Amino acid sequence: MHRRTVLAALAGALALFSVASGHAAEPAEFTQGDFEAAQKAGRPILIEITAPWCPTCRAQKPILSELTAAPKFEDLAVFDVDFDSRKDVLRLFHTQSQSTLIAFRGPEEVGRSVGDTAPASIAALLNKTLSSATP
Repeated sequence: MHRRTVLAALAGALALFSVASGHAAEPAEFTQGDFEAAQKAGRPILIEITAPWCPTCRAQKPILSELTAAPKFEDLAVFDVDFDSRKDVLRLFHTQSQSTLIAFRGPEEVGRSVGDTAPASIAALLNKTLSSATP
């Protein structure tokens, strides 16, 4: 009897964790084709310029994971750009810093931040991807 109770409790906890953790948009490696397809579809887009050695990038990661797990961001396309190896993409987006977040709604850039680790302002940036109208 005790074993069934423990198993039922574990199953319930697992189900609760699955629901509570949401479905955060996992960053995909940036490709020009995928980015342009998301733009043409009018999707909300977030570009993350990151580096594995960057403490600010590491601080942004759990904030972004939590925010993008919200149902309103289920259509958000998140692209990761490696600061060290993708200098071509840095030039494309006119940026020179890791820990840069660039928000788009379709083809229009609606905001960017550099080095921001404040959840409220990162949330405000993500919200701009939803509220900007696509021409």
